[in-house]
Order: sequence, then structure tokens, then C-alpha cells
Amino acid sequence: MSSPVLQPPAHRTDFVARSQAVGIAGVLEEGEENAVFDFCGLHSAQVLDILAGSVFESRILAGEKALVQVLQSRLGILEKCSVVRIAVFGKLQAGVPVGGASAHLLINVSFFFLLSFQDANLSIHTDNPDLTPCFQNTILAWIPSIYLWTALPFYLLYLKRSKRGYIVLSMLSRFKTLFGVLLWCVSWADLFYSFHELLQSRTPPPVYFVTPLVVGITVLLATLLIQYERLRGVQSSGVLIIFWFLSVLCAVGPFRSKIMTTTAQNHVNERFRSATFYIHFVLLIIELILSCFKEKPPFFSPTNTDPNPSPELTSGFLSRLTFWWFTSFAILGYKKPLEDKDLWSLNEDDISKNIVQKLSREWDKEKAECKQKEDVTYRKKSTHALNHVGDGPEEAEVLIRDKRHNRKPSFLKALMRTFGPYFLIGSFFKLIQDLLSFVNPQLLSVLISFIKNEDAPAWWGFLIAALMFTCAVLQTLILHQHFQYCFVTGMRLRTGITGVIYRKSLVITNSAKRSSTVGEIVNLMSVDAQRFMDLVAFLNMLWSAPLQTCLALYFLWQALGPSVLAGVAVMVLLIPFNSAVAIKTRAFQVEQMRYKDSRIKLMNEILGGIKVLKLYAWEPSFSEKVLEIRKNELRVLKKSAYLNSLSNFAWISSPFLVALTTFAVYVLVDEKNTLDAEKAFVSLSLFNILKFPLTMLPQVISNIAQTSVSLKRIQQFLSHDELDPNCVERKVIAPGYAISVKNATFSWGKELKPSLKDINLMVPSGALVAVVGHVGCGKSSLVSALLGEMEKLEGEVAVKGSVAYVPQQAWIQNATLKDNILFGQAPNEQKYQNILEACALKTDLEVLPGGDHTEIGEKGINLSGGQRQRVSLARAVFSSSDIYLLDDPLSAVDSHVAKHIFDQVIGPDGVLKGKTRILVTHGIGFLPQVDHIVVLTDGKISEMGSYQELLKQNKAFAEFLRNYALDENIEEDELTMIEEEEVLLAEDTLSIHTDLADNEPVTNEVRKQFLRQLSVISSEGGECPNKMSTKRRVAEKKPAEPPLPKRNPNEKLIQAETTEVGTVKLTVFWQYMKAVSPVISLIICFLYCCQNAAAIGANVWLSDWTNEPVINGTQHNTSMRIGVYAALGLLQGFIVFVSSFTLAMGGINAARKLHMALLENKFHTPQSFYDTTPTGRVINRFSKDIFVIDEVIPPTILMFLGTFFNSLSTMIVIIASTPLFTVVIIPLAVLYYFVQRFYVATSRQLKRLESVSRSPIYSHFSETISGTSVIRAYRREKSFIDISDLKVDENQKSYYPSIMSNRWLGIRVEFVGNCIVLFAALFAVIGKSSLNAGLVGLSVSYALQVTLALNWMVRTTSDLETNIVAVERIKEYSETETEAPWIIENKRPPADWPSRGELEFINYSVRYRKGLDLVLKDLNLRVHGGEKIGIVGRTGAGKSSMTLCLFRILEAVKGEIIIDGVRISEIGLHDLRSRLTIIPQDPVLFSGTLRMNLDPFNKYSDEEVWKALELSHLKRFVSSQPSMLEFECSEGGENLSVGQRQLVCLARALLRKTRILILDEATAAIDLETDDLIQMTIRTQFEDCTVLTIAHRLNTIMDYTRILVLDNGTIAEFDTPTNLIASKGIFYGMAKDAGLA
Repeated sequence: MSSPVLQPPAHRTDFVARSQAVGIAGVLEEGEENAVFDFCGLHSAQVLDILAGSVFESRILAGEKALVQVLQSRLGILEKCSVVRIAVFGKLQAGVPVGGASAHLLINVSFFFLLSFQDANLSIHTDNPDLTPCFQNTILAWIPSIYLWTALPFYLLYLKRSKRGYIVLSMLSRFKTLFGVLLWCVSWADLFYSFHELLQSRTPPPVYFVTPLVVGITVLLATLLIQYERLRGVQSSGVLIIFWFLSVLCAVGPFRSKIMTTTAQNHVNERFRSATFYIHFVLLIIELILSCFKEKPPFFSPTNTDPNPSPELTSGFLSRLTFWWFTSFAILGYKKPLEDKDLWSLNEDDISKNIVQKLSREWDKEKAECKQKEDVTYRKKSTHALNHVGDGPEEAEVLIRDKRHNRKPSFLKALMRTFGPYFLIGSFFKLIQDLLSFVNPQLLSVLISFIKNEDAPAWWGFLIAALMFTCAVLQTLILHQHFQYCFVTGMRLRTGITGVIYRKSLVITNSAKRSSTVGEIVNLMSVDAQRFMDLVAFLNMLWSAPLQTCLALYFLWQALGPSVLAGVAVMVLLIPFNSAVAIKTRAFQVEQMRYKDSRIKLMNEILGGIKVLKLYAWEPSFSEKVLEIRKNELRVLKKSAYLNSLSNFAWISSPFLVALTTFAVYVLVDEKNTLDAEKAFVSLSLFNILKFPLTMLPQVISNIAQTSVSLKRIQQFLSHDELDPNCVERKVIAPGYAISVKNATFSWGKELKPSLKDINLMVPSGALVAVVGHVGCGKSSLVSALLGEMEKLEGEVAVKGSVAYVPQQAWIQNATLKDNILFGQAPNEQKYQNILEACALKTDLEVLPGGDHTEIGEKGINLSGGQRQRVSLARAVFSSSDIYLLDDPLSAVDSHVAKHIFDQVIGPDGVLKGKTRILVTHGIGFLPQVDHIVVLTDGKISEMGSYQELLKQNKAFAEFLRNYALDENIEEDELTMIEEEEVLLAEDTLSIHTDLADNEPVTNEVRKQFLRQLSVISSEGGECPNKMSTKRRVAEKKPAEPPLPKRNPNEKLIQAETTEVGTVKLTVFWQYMKAVSPVISLIICFLYCCQNAAAIGANVWLSDWTNEPVINGTQHNTSMRIGVYAALGLLQGFIVFVSSFTLAMGGINAARKLHMALLENKFHTPQSFYDTTPTGRVINRFSKDIFVIDEVIPPTILMFLGTFFNSLSTMIVIIASTPLFTVVIIPLAVLYYFVQRFYVATSRQLKRLESVSRSPIYSHFSETISGTSVIRAYRREKSFIDISDLKVDENQKSYYPSIMSNRWLGIRVEFVGNCIVLFAALFAVIGKSSLNAGLVGLSVSYALQVTLALNWMVRTTSDLETNIVAVERIKEYSETETEAPWIIENKRPPADWPSRGELEFINYSVRYRKGLDLVLKDLNLRVHGGEKIGIVGRTGAGKSSMTLCLFRILEAVKGEIIIDGVRISEIGLHDLRSRLTIIPQDPVLFSGTLRMNLDPFNKYSDEEVWKALELSHLKRFVSSQPSMLEFECSEGGENLSVGQRQLVCLARALLRKTRILILDEATAAIDLETDDLIQMTIRTQFEDCTVLTIAHRLNTIMDYTRILVLDNGTIAEFDTPTNLIASKGIFYGMAKDAGLA
């Protein structure tokens, strides 16, 4: 036994064994000690005799004899309740005279300390420690009571505010209450026993009255709380669990000491009190156990309705603390891939409706406050101005002051008021956790000094180990509570912001909407809201990082003094270095994004026009372009890899450099400064704590900077003007009228000039009013004004009844066709069918793959313009409103359909007769049938009246009629068709708006699918109703808008592809390693081993250094020690640099190889693949998956290897220093493995579900923005808000469990880490004799770090598994089957082949792809050189297939095609394709120069190119462009008209000029003029060539040599046109239909 000051006599030891009563001499004046003894209940009877001949006597100098006599006379002094601190003895021992006065002072102070200090010898310096009864009966008994009474007011406040319904009285509750009452009884029994003693005139000390009273009242309070909680619906109470736990904990000490005393004395002192105490103890344990169970869910609670409620709501306190309630979900996710239906419903507080309501309320309050202030300032100003007329300066002053007052409403304030309180709870947890994180380094220093101290009792060590463990576990629990609060706040923030923006977007004015594009508004929702969410998780670092830094520096200063500043200096210097690297990295990122975007754009075009590339054999040229961009992209990646290696070097080496400089300075400053284990390892663990805040702080600050920009943008959007709901009067109106407008002037924005002036218009109920006028005269504006969409500057507008609106550009939702028409109304089958009939939609339904259940893509992408317009009209008719505003619904459909619709729907006998209809129209044919006509010119009504009246007036209207009537005489069909097709293409191409959320161009996928005009239909057995008359076919434009190829069910969504489920196979990792190259992979692993070896080496050297003996207060060879330490550390840094760089290079290498293989394969893939695979899916491989391989996998692998080796080296160090540790490793590893497997499976699937459910939010939002006017007209805002909320909730339903899964994982894994700390410390204590302090410091400081590494290791494993899938997906698409080789060297045809142009089909049969029927069956025909052949036949007869066979886009099933004696199946594809020329049906252009579009290989001279342009009638246009041949074509040739594009294709053909020309005639996409030009050029330029024309217009081929009529894939007729007409066969019938026979 040892104590720093006092060596008690030897005979003490047996006395200690004999009894627990030991004391340090207290020096008390007479009478005072009695008070002490009385209070602690010591009677002279209990005073044990100690030999008065105290050792101290000899030590005390003469002159102090009196004091000694006092000591001897008071045998009771060396008693249980000795009070005076060791200080007195310090003096006595040292022989310092303790005079009466000082003794007196000491005694008074000591009395004060009575409660705080128990006897050190009794409690500490012994192998069998115990607490003094005094302490046991006071402090220890009061701790739980103090806790409960402190917590009570806060808890009651909380209970008052929480409403969950009440819980029915259960057995559990009854038992809890019963035992509570029993406890109370036991306490009072104690109290009454004391009174009983008092009556017996044995005066018990006061403590026996106070403690039972306090305890009794507290227990009673706890019992009442149990019932109150039940009434407030609390199922499991944290406050009480902690109370019972503390009570049990505080009772364990007395329990042990009672048993010890009893065994020592062999008889029980104070039977009654002992008995009550034991009963009390048992009851406490029962209460603790009972309180851990939870009650049944409350009655009448609002959460009953959930189909799948979250168990979190009903889980107990402990379950919430450890996230145990999540376990069932983790197991489920492990057993099977999670689906939507497995997800829990959201908690009440997380539902968008509730959150957005709260936030909107706060925001409105904030706006109102600002408005009030504004009003006040204005009022001030005006009074001021009145008082001082003409007082210039004063007035100016007021104005200046006002500017300052007038603040904008702050959205931040609203956010803080809404989410602040909840977030602050999290901050409070963070504070506790920060403080706790500094406890373990202090305990480490205690542990090391314990190891050094030879004769310290062993239980000290065990206590330290237990404390370390407890502290670590507490830290874990509290940290994850903090994260829980932060992440949930973040989630709510995103929900709130999203909802507020959505609601605002439905009410902003049109001028406000114009100031930001749809994309920008959607970005507010996706990017900016996301930024808030990301920031909140680490926002607390703003105050926590400085706090942690200060604390760490304070403790370091205590250990090492001013030398710490050297280390801090290094840290500070590293900050600018890190930020410089970050800035540079960001710059590289931007540059790389630019390359990536252009690469994706090019790929998008290539895949869109892949068929054309194949037909022209242009793949090599485009492949080169892609690889060129890719090269630049990888170059930038390489640069940022250098930077990343540098920053890794800094990140790994910074703690080391800091430690090195600090230790070096410390040791070198003064040779008396020795480095011992305590200083070294405690400092190291403090430096490790410092690392996190220092790296996080700069990140958080830059995040705040970004978020503040987002905040400004959101605030600006939310402050936009809103539409005035009262600008159109809905209630009052002159009787008999449905619409009245008086002297009204409207504009599109307050600042714009009015678009409509002095409008006076009275529309009688039930009238049909036509609005006509030239383009841009304000017809649509008039309709918008009636809807209340415009700013009303003056006048009044009244519209009575409900409104249906058909906009000029039909707005179609991404839903089924039926949903689009019903638009939220209750279905009514009879009415619905009638409306379909009236709107001429029946025929379209036959063509659509799913009838009226066909899913319509975004913006109605898979409907033609006419179909969209008719759906929009059907929606209006179905709504059965009172007033119909029809904005030019007939222009997009062709004339017969328009007539049909007018007669059946709009006209005097239509479905809508009797309703008020306002029809904006250009169709003059309908005007005679309307009731009134309103003529607009330049925003004014120039005349009104019926058709006859206006004709008589002979004003503007009559002139209008004359202008338009001329145009109407042109062949009507042609005209409308041209118009429509132009509109259609323009619209479609506009919709290339990639899905913002996941970079997956979803829209393109749909669009490309149906622009892929390969006759997919013909392959599927001709789905078109081919019995229709040609007339109707023209009217319908082309029924053959290929319905989206009916895909087999397993191809449903990109998500439903193969790999995304279950664990990732090792082969995928092997494939990636092969791509990196196996040698490099091994080198990387080797480097990581070296790096960790160096790190361990450095720390072992440090521990060895600390054990070097101290001779005369100094250590020797310090410089050598520092040198080696520095060398090892820097070596580690250097290896980190090299390994991370090697890894990055390997990653880039792999990325290059994988992309190359993918690209190569995709260019060689047969066309049939592209017909069945949505382009979006392929693009996804090139964008998202390549991005993952470029930028996500390498850093993830880096993290993984880092954490893996880190954990490994920790194990090695601990095992090396305490070999016993091996025993524990296996169970811990098993536990860790299971947690990791469960987590990875669940979290991977949750991530997927989350990303799948995210994009619908944004696509629905962008859809809403483009259709606000329609939504408002039909009054459907409420239901759209609900849909949006639902979509957000769906997304949060998968996001919430994924936050929880991280918490769940964190607690489990950190528990494993904490166990490692516990065992490392424990085994150090057990093996104390054989260990030196340095080794213990080493192993425990390693153990303290391991928790973080373990946690990250699971995360990175999960990320790696999630992301490595990209390799698999790319691999899958790099290995699809390929077409024949491009060039077969030994089979190349002669250079001038084909010289004659002879064609022969021998028994030729072909099908589109395996499993489909033959498209061409046993064709036999021969075409002589120079013949002109026309190919005709119905849709699906196999016309296009013939041309595809010539190019071997389709390979023969049997038979041969021979051109000029060469079998085309034997030569390379490029040899074949480059010798044939085709002018394809839809002209595809690529973005780039015009010259590139004509001649991508630069084979021809400029003269030849100009010649071709001249012959194709493009020369005038091209030479008028400033850049001539370098004229930039936009994507898809957008900036050329369709006719011009077709002419470009002609120019390509003229440049190539081969002996065989195939002309796939364009359908209605071209005007007659262009068509004639093309035909003429072909007749002159290709006179001597063999020409095959697939004809749609028979007049173009009537003068051909022969005509081939195909029917169902066989040759029906093949002869000259005249013979065919004479033979009255199929061709004759077709010619007759076309009016040519």
C-alpha cells in the first residue's frame, strides 16, 4: 500500500482487515467532534480502540505536545468520519508546526468538507476498498433524488405538450406502481424506526431522519410520474429508467459494504435497518427491470391509421437509445432485397403536409412583420413631410433612414423558428459528446501512471478500464443521438423547402415566372434544398470545432507546456495548403464536367443516329471524336489525382507532423524535459481528437458559403409577386351573361406595356364566340386575361361559373391517357366513351400499345401534336364546366379531324351546346356557324358581331377572310401536315431536358424510342390498321407513329436490370483488378502494408523512447530518437503519397480501358440491339457508370484500404503488446462481420429505393410549372400540392430508414470498438507486471482510434459494393454480341466495285431479330445496272427491310444478295456500306460543322463539297451564312428546317456518288417543293446509277423502269408501271386511290 503523503504504522494492516473503520487524524476542538459523530451516527460504543501511542508523536516537534495530548485524549478522533484533509498530516509529517489557530481554521474548513471527503485509506489505498458510512448515507443516497428533482420541471413541460392519447392500465403499470408504493413504505419504515429510537431515548443521528424522508418523497414522486406518463401516452420513460438505474448503482456500494461488515464481524449490526435496506435494494432492481419494458400503444392516438407504422414510435427508451427497433428492418433487408412495400410510414412530424404548414406559417408571419414595419416607416415619413413643408435636408434624412428600416423578409428566420428548437436538442448532445471525448485521454494518463506505480492495488486498473469503456459507450450513444437529431432536421428542412417552393410555383405571376427558367426553379428544389440538408448534418461544427480545439490545446498545454504552440503552428500552416488544394480541385472539377457534358452530348447524338452512322459507315470518325474528348477528360482527372495524392499526404501526415514538431521542441528546449509514456501517448490521443475539427471546419465554412447563395436564391423566388386571386370577379355578374369585361386593360407584367387595351366584352350564357385576328394580336392574351393570369391594370372582369381551358400548346401529364382526360374527376364510363368518340380519339387508341392505359411520357412525348391537342380537348369536355376557353385547339389537327371535332364537340350541335364557349381560331370554315365573332387587332377589339354583320361592314374582318381564304385553297391536307410535323419535331427536340436528379436522360430515352423510325411496326406484324383508306391515313398524318416497341416485361425500367440485387460477386472485383492490371493492384496492397508498417514502427519507436530511463533528470540520445521518429513518420507520408497516386493512376487506367471496350462494342453492336434497348439505358452506362468508375471507385478503394489496414494494424499492435487479446478477437470479429453484412445489404437497397423515388419529385415539379395555368383554370392546385407532398413523402420514406441504418450501424460497430478499448485496457491491467508504460500507452491509444476506422470501414465496404456494380454494368454492355467485322483483309472487293450496279436477290429471307417472324420470304429478283426501281407496298410489307438487307443492317436467314458478282455476305461491312449510297427517310444531322456533316473523313476537296451543295440547291443558303462551310449545325440539325436537312442528306449522296443509290422517301416531313427538287436532282445526277426508291407518293415513281410491289414480305408484282396498271392488280388499286389511274 502506498500513499503520496502518509505511511501509517505497520500494525494498521491487521486492523484494516478487522474492521472498516480507519481514519486520518482530524484535529478537533472539544465538542466539535461530537457534532460530527452525532451526525454520522457514531457512538462511543462503536469507537474502536487504536493504540494511542501514535507514530505521529515522534514526528511532531516539541512545543506541539499539547496537540498530541489532545489527540491521545480523544481516542475517537481516528474514526470513521475523520474529516480533516491529508493536508494536516502533510504538515504534521513534514514537522511543520501546527498551531492552535491554524488547527482551528483547518477544523472549521474540514467540517465543511465533511460530506465531500471520505477516508482515503479506507477507500483508495487498499486492496479491498469501501466507502465511509457517512458518505453512503448522505451523498450516495441523495444522488438519484437530486437528479429526478432537477429533471422534473423540464420533463413535466415536455409531457404537457406531447399529446398521444392515454394508455389503458396494464399489468405492467400496476406492478410498477405497486413496487413504487412498497419502496415508499420501506423508506418511511426507516423514518418511523428512527422516531421509535428517539422515543426509546436513543438519539439517532439526524442523517437517519433526512435520508429516508428525501428518498421516500422521491420514490413517491417517481410512482406518481409512472401514472402521469401513462395518462399522457408515454410508452417507455427515459427519465425514470435513468432514475432507477442511478438508484440501483448508488445502492450497490452500501450493499457490498454491509455484506463485508457482516462477514467481518460475524453478526449483523442494526438488524432493522439492514433488513429494510436489503428489501429496498431488491425492489429497486425489480423497478429497474420493469421500467425497461414498454407499455402498449396509447388509445385514441392519431397514428392508428398507418398501414405500416414505424416501430420507432412505439419503441422503448433503451430501444431508441441503441436504435434496437431498427434491427428487424436490417434483418429483413438481409433476407431479401427491400421493396417499397417494406418501408415504414413516416412519423407524424416528418410528413410534408405538417412540416410545410409550419414553415409556411412562420414565413407568412415573417412577411407580415416586414410589411408592418414598412407601413410604419411610410407613415412616419408622410407625417414628417407635412410638418416641415419644404424642409429639404430633414426630409432627405428621413428617406435615408427609411432605406435602412425597410428590410426584406428573411427566409432564414422562418427556417430557424420552424426547425431551430428541434435542432438545438441535437446541439446539446453534441456539447456533451465533445466534453466526454476528452475524458478518455485523461483516463489513459491515469492508466499509464497506474502501470508505472508498482504497488497500486489492482482494482484501480479495473476501475480505469471500466470507466474508459463506460465513457466510450456514453460517447457513442450521445453522438448518435446528436446525428439523429441533425439528420432528421436536415430531412425536414428539405421537405419544408421543397413544399414551400412547390406551393409558391403555383401562384407566382407570369412575369415572375419568366425571370427564371423551369430548369432554374427545379434546381432550387433539387440542388439548393439538398445543400441545406447536407449542411445541417455538420452545422454544429461551427461552434464545436473551436471548442474542441481550445480544450485539446488546454490539456496539451498542461502536459507539454508552450511547446504545443509549435504543433499548432504546423496545423495552422496546413490549413491554407488544404484550402489551396481544394480550390484547385474545384477548378479541375469544373473543367472535367465540361468535357464530360460534351462527351455525353456527343454520345447521345451518336446513339440517336446510330443507324445513319452504320448506313454511311461513319463509325470510325465519330469514335475518334469521342476518344479525343475522353483523352482530355482523363488528362484533367490525372491532374486532380496528383492534387488528391498531395492532400492525402497532408491529411495522413498532419497529425504526425504536429506530434513530431511538438515533441521535438519539447525535448530540445530544455534537457530537463523528458518524454515519458504518459505525456507522449496522451498528447497523441489529443492530437487525434484535434484532427477531425480542423479538417471539418474549412469544409463547413465553404458549405455555409454555398448554402447562403442557395438561401438567397430561394428567398428571391419566394418573394416574387403572386397572382391576385381577386382580379377576376367570380360571384357577381349581370344576369343572363357568363362573361363580362368592362373598360379593362391588361399587361403580362406591371413593368411591361399593356397587351390588351380598353376591352369591352359581354358574352351571353350559352353562346359560342369566335375570337379571330392576325398572329400576335392578343387572342391568347384575352383568354389568359379571363383566367386571371394577366395583370389587370384597370377595369373589371367577371366570369361566372367553373372554367375549362384548352391551351394552345397542349399540356399533357406523365400519366396514362385516361388519367389525362379524367384529370381527377370521378370516372363515368358512358360519358368517357362518348367523349373519346367526339374528340376522334378512338382510332388513336387502337394504335397505342396499351389503349387508354398507355403511359404517356413527359410532355406527351409519345403522342403526335394532334393527339395531344385532342386529349387536352377531351379533358376540358369531360370536366363538364360552365365556361369553355378554347385557345386554338383546331390548328394542331388536320382539316377533316378539325371539322369532325367542330361538328361533334364545339359547334352548335356538338357535345358542348348550351355551354358558354370562347373559341380562338384561324379556321375560317367554322366562322359562319358561330354566334358572335370578336376581331382583335393590336390588342384592341376592332369589331364584333355575327358572321353576316361583319361581312357587310367590310372592315378588317373581311380583309382577314380574303387573306386566309387564299391559303385555304392549297391542298389542305398537305398544308396541315407540314405544319403539324414541323411543330411536332420542334416540340420534341425541345424536350431534351435531361432529368436533373440523376443525370439519366429519361426523356430522351422515350423520345429517341419513337423517333427511331425503323419500321419496328412492320417487324411486329404491322400493327397499323392497314385497311384504312389512304385519305384517312393522310389526315391522321401517319398512324405509324411507332408505338413504343412493346418491350418484354423484364425490361421495364432501368432499375429492373440484372445486377442491382444481392451481394456483388468477387468476379466483378477481379474484373476491375484486371482493368487496373493485377501487378499494380498487388503493388498498391504492398505499399499499404509498408505504410502501416512505417506508422507502427514510428509509434513503437516512440513507446521505446518513452521507456528510456531518466538519468539525473535527463534522457540521453534525444537527437537520435527524434531523428529516427521523424524518418519513420515521413517515410509513412511518402508511401501514402506514392500509394494513393499509384491507385489513382491504376483507376484512370482502368477507366480508360473499360470505356474503350464499351465504346468499341457499342459501335460494333448490331442495329437490332438499339431497337430493343432504350437509348437512355446505354447513355446511362456512358454517363453515370463511367462517372462512378472515373471518380467514385478509386477514392472509395483508397478509403477502404486505408481503414482496413488501419484496423488491421491496431489489432497487430494490441496483440503484440498484450497477447491475451487474441482470445477476444474472434467473437468481436464475428459480431462485426454480421453487423456489416446486415447493414450493407439493407443500406444498398435503401440507397437505390431513395434514388429511384427522388426523380419523380422533380419531374412532377417541372411538369407542374409548365402547366400552372391549366391547373389553376381547373382549380386543381390543392390536389397537385397533395401529389407533390406524397411524392416527397415517398422519397423520405426510403431516406429516413437509411439515416437510421447509419445510426444503427454506428452504435453496433462503435460498440465493437469500445470493447476493443475495454479489453486492451483490461489485459494491460492483468499483464501489468510484464508490461512497461510505453507499450500500454501504445496499445490503448491505438484502441481509442479504432472505433472510427471500424465505422468507416463498413461504410466504405458498403459504398464499394454499391459502386463496383458499375463495372459489372459496363462489362455487360461491353460484351453484347457484335456484327460482322468492318473490314476482312483477304476478302476486300476491287477498288471500283460496284462498277455496273447489278443487284440480285437469291431465295432471300430475313427477320428483324430472333424469335420474330420473317419479314422477307424467299425473294428472287434481279436488277440490271442503271435501272430505276420503285418499291411500293402497304406499311409492314417489308419495303424498308429490303434496303436494310442491302446494307447488312439485317443479316440473311437464308439466301444471298449479289452485287456485281460479289456476295455481300463475304466482305467486310465497311467495304460494303461505303460503296452504296442511301438517302434515309428521316434526315439525321449531328452537331458540328456542315462540312463535317457532309464529309466526316475529309476525303473530298472544298470544290467537290461546293459542287454537291450547288446540285442539292443548298449553295445559296450556305454561302449566305457568314461561316459558310463551317456553319455550325446544332444538335439534330435544329437550326435548319426539315426540308434543308433532307437536302443536306442529298448533298451527302451526291458527294459519295456510288453506282447504287437507295432512296427511302421521306414521309410527310417534307414540303412538295423540296421533294420535287430532290427528284429532279436524282433524275439528272444519278442517270447512270441503279436507283431503288421506296415510294410513299406514287407520282414520283410513275416514270421508273420497273416497280416492285411487296405484300407481306413476298413479291406480289414486279413490272413496268404501265403493265401493272393494265393488269389491274394491287398497284392499280394504290394508283387509283392516289388519283393517278
